[in-house]
Amino acid sequence: MITKEQIKNTGATFTPKGLADFLANRIATYVVEVRQKVLDPSCGEGELLIAIGEKFSKIQIDFTLTGYDANSQYLSFARQRMFGFDNGKADLIHGDFLQSIDITSNQGTLDLFQDGKSSVNRSFDIVIANPPYVRTQILGTGQAQVLAKKFNLKGRVDLYYPFLIAMTESLKEGGILGVITSNRYLSTKSGESIREYLSKNYEILELIDLGDTKLFEAAVLPAIFIGRKHKQISPSPAKFIKIYEELNGYKGELISANNIYDVLYDNKSGYFNVGQKRYKKSSGALIYSISSGSSWEMLSRDESEWVSKIDCAATNKVEDFFKVKVGIKSTADDIFISDKWDDFGVDRPEFELLKDLISQENIKPWNVTDNFKLKVLYPHISINGEKQTVQIEKFPKAQKYFLLHEERLKSRKYLMDAGRQWFELWVSHKPDQWNFPKLVFPDISLIPRFCFDEGGKIVNGNCYWIAANKESDVDKLLLIQGFANSKLMTKYHDLVFNNKLYSGRRRYFSQYVEKYPLPDFNTSLSREIIAIVKELNQSDNREETLRLENILEIKVAESFTVEPVFSLD
Repeated sequence: MITKEQIKNTGATFTPKGLADFLANRIATYVVEVRQKVLDPSCGEGELLIAIGEKFSKIQIDFTLTGYDANSQYLSFARQRMFGFDNGKADLIHGDFLQSIDITSNQGTLDLFQDGKSSVNRSFDIVIANPPYVRTQILGTGQAQVLAKKFNLKGRVDLYYPFLIAMTESLKEGGILGVITSNRYLSTKSGESIREYLSKNYEILELIDLGDTKLFEAAVLPAIFIGRKHKQISPSPAKFIKIYEELNGYKGELISANNIYDVLYDNKSGYFNVGQKRYKKSSGALIYSISSGSSWEMLSRDESEWVSKIDCAATNKVEDFFKVKVGIKSTADDIFISDKWDDFGVDRPEFELLKDLISQENIKPWNVTDNFKLKVLYPHISINGEKQTVQIEKFPKAQKYFLLHEERLKSRKYLMDAGRQWFELWVSHKPDQWNFPKLVFPDISLIPRFCFDEGGKIVNGNCYWIAANKESDVDKLLLIQGFANSKLMTKYHDLVFNNKLYSGRRRYFSQYVEKYPLPDFNTSLSREIIAIVKELNQSDNREETLRLENILEIKVAESFTVEPVFSLD
């Protein structure tokens, strides 16, 4: 049995049989030749190869199967499972697929093998794969740099990025790629290069976002990409499917299904009941631009029209006025952050260095609670507008506390290499910036929790913040807060950015919030919304808050000339 640690370190996430069968069936619909050479570059125990071999056997397609894997134990088991195929049908190779090929850069492109140096270069009709999911921090800096150089990649390197490039080059022109990956690249800024690469090198056939369906034991939100290898000139018709758990109390018609695979195979879209859970399945035409890293649109016709109406009515975006920043980073939170400082008694670090901290745990919509126990030991001050580190010997209790953790704090090599003091925060921001009025919101949340703070509180690294450096910008912050906390903007966020984690938790990346549409700040309607938000920020009565939130929804919708959103069904 593969352990969680193995999954984390190697990226091994074995494909469930039902998903392997589904992918094999979808690939088979695009096969026209009666002979097919199939490759899985990270075959593990062979589930995908077996699924497509069995499918081709049923429909009388002649085939050969080639699998690579660096783990001999997985390969041994895969060979045993493939005894049912005729001799010569399966060739399993013990080796690292990425090391077995030689790719060179040609005028900055990502997609050329060095001719004559790879036996897999343009050799296969089909690639079916579930490549490893390993982030840069798990790969290690050295391996990540080697892969980045070899495959001409920039920024953070996910292991499936170079796999996508290598798999593309192993395909013949017109060959089919069917690949299961993390869905992160579909909506994140770090996925721009992959979206650009796939749109340029493939006729996109299908994109299936399986979101929080939990088909894998590992914490992976999967997506399926199916494409035909062609240099693209203009976007070709492509279809998408999205399946996410529905947590908003939907009370309409439900379609019964035994499992997620039944939902996938069903031609209908809508709301499905699977056991004790409900799932929303959406489908439609995938909208994308060739050779562009812009996000791919996965919206039904009605959804697309609704989003377009809001975009057309907007006159600004958040990014036109503010930059969204992430909070402080200590890389040793359990040392710097606590709600139990009073337990130290007379040895508690000096009051001047213990600052109120807004964090994922204590943030709520609208206002910030006054009952603040969570504090950060913040050894930074501002002198004439410049950030400085405190002279720790002037704070003997804080110094004594830090010395208790000296070994661990000094092990932060990156901080020491940067010539910093060993007891500093890694990312502290300018201390005087905390005193400006600001919006704060968590990076992950079930609901929008944009709160307004003008009490000088510090923001933790699990939250983002927007500061009004000028008094004239405060009302702009309040207007943004009103829109960001509305159900209308939550619906817009879900449709446009389409990035949820398990159980409906939303990601509020800076790159998303900066793209929120806004109306003209100077209209009477905007001033009404600002006034409502000021009341909400002062309200401590639940009934009054709900009344004001309903009025807010009406005003926000009126700003974009659409119907109010009172429910997210």
